[in-house]
Amino acid sequence: MARQFRRVVTGHDKDGKAIRVSDEIAIATLQRPSRPGVTLTNLWRTTTTPAEFDGPEETVDEPFVLHPPENGTVFRVIEFEPEDPEVLATLDGKDAFGDMGAAHAIVRGARHPFMHRTDSVDYAIVLQGEIDMLLDDSEVHLKEGDMVVQRGTNHAWSNRGTESCFIAFVLIDGVAGADG
Repeated sequence: MARQFRRVVTGHDKDGKAIRVSDEIAIATLQRPSRPGVTLTNLWRTTTTPAEFDGPEETVDEPFVLHPPENGTVFRVIEFEPEDPEVLATLDGKDAFGDMGAAHAIVRGARHPFMHRTDSVDYAIVLQGEIDMLLDDSEVHLKEGDMVVQRGTNHAWSNRGTESCFIAFVLIDGVAGADG
């Protein structure tokens, strides 16, 4: 069973005072057979820059997609259970990412079936466990407390350990620069 996360959302009352709008377990989760051992939990989403302070009280009730909306952000936690290399060899990344509207993000012929590229700048914090971030020709081993700024690069996450790894992500809509 996937871990659950408490989500507290604040806002303002009619007099402008800070209040708690909601305090509950986040329920916008995605698990799928095309990517076994991975659970995504969306916590919040914005659709404008700058973001609205007093926008809607719920923002993650729409279909689950990988990328943030244009000019927006996504705040999510992903649980990566340990990978089974035999199972991994049978999986198709395009199918798994297609479930999130992002089949086009998969890098075909890459060394990991879930190597992908997003048009976003992603801030990531390893909350618990260890994981390898695979890049085109290299990899970085990450541990609890490590942080990543992923800037629209090809990457995959591979948990070769024995315990689940939890990573918090903030995905920010982005574009390639003049050199990208």
